[in-house]
Amino acid sequence: MRYSKLFTPLCLLFMISAISQNKMRDILSPYSFETHYQLLDNAEIAYVKEGSGSETILLIHGLSSNVEAWKKNVKVLSEKYTVIAVDLPGYGRSSIPEEATYTPTYFSEILKEFLQKMAIDKVILAGHSMGGQTAIRFNQLFPEMVQKIILVAPAGIETFTEEQGTLFKTFITPEVVQKTSDTQIEINYKMNFYQMPEDVNSMIQNRKNIIRASDFEQHTKAIAQSVHGMIDDPVFEDLEKIKVPVLIIFGQQDNLIPNKMLNPMLSTVKVAEIAHEKIENSNLEMIENAGHFVQYERPEDVNKQILIFLQK
Repeated sequence: MRYSKLFTPLCLLFMISAISQNKMRDILSPYSFETHYQLLDNAEIAYVKEGSGSETILLIHGLSSNVEAWKKNVKVLSEKYTVIAVDLPGYGRSSIPEEATYTPTYFSEILKEFLQKMAIDKVILAGHSMGGQTAIRFNQLFPEMVQKIILVAPAGIETFTEEQGTLFKTFITPEVVQKTSDTQIEINYKMNFYQMPEDVNSMIQNRKNIIRASDFEQHTKAIAQSVHGMIDDPVFEDLEKIKVPVLIIFGQQDNLIPNKMLNPMLSTVKVAEIAHEKIENSNLEMIENAGHFVQYERPEDVNKQILIFLQK
């Protein structure tokens, strides 16, 4: 009897210890497509790859997201193209390198190394939000590797003064991200949509669950540093230098771009028009009844516009 009483707390202690060692990649629900891994010099990149077309589309997710941001686009696009969606370092199932800077330049350099490891010389870049800003910077750094660009609700078009940028950064710190309540998580996700699809609940639950991950603190640092990186590594001046064809897509009811607090007089349409005017060879598509996460909320419309653009 004495041993059984001792065994129970020891067993519970072992179970708690085992759970605390699970990383985000172990806690996240399985992706919609088979997950692969590519080892780089200082990071391990998780990715999905579908299709076997002669041209490759590289899908880059946004802040606090992962490859599932594109799950409603991969299947349709992979019918004609090879489609690769990556988890950026610090996100999803990819590793969280200690030396990462989480700027658009850093992400671009990581993606270049990833493509070289995959023996891919040229890609069609598609980036959502922070991924859009990364796509713009990638093109500036490695234009020889870019065939076309698809910018979905891209960050980097809206600009901030030094004072605005400093203020913005004070609101996003690792501590703030760590202390986000379940209620606030739900509110944050809802803000990404005009009408939030029911299947977003799985994303919300994943976000709530990863607080138990042993690397959750490092992940929150990656989020905060990514926000700081977007501000400190601007790409607005790169827009006029883009020479390849570009498709710009925004949801008409985007609640996140522009920032309503810092730029209350700026509209989503105006941000989209600025991008269209600055990028010489660009097409602009505004999707009705869609928010910031437009490729997830209105995938049929977005997929249609992407395929029309790519087949021109």
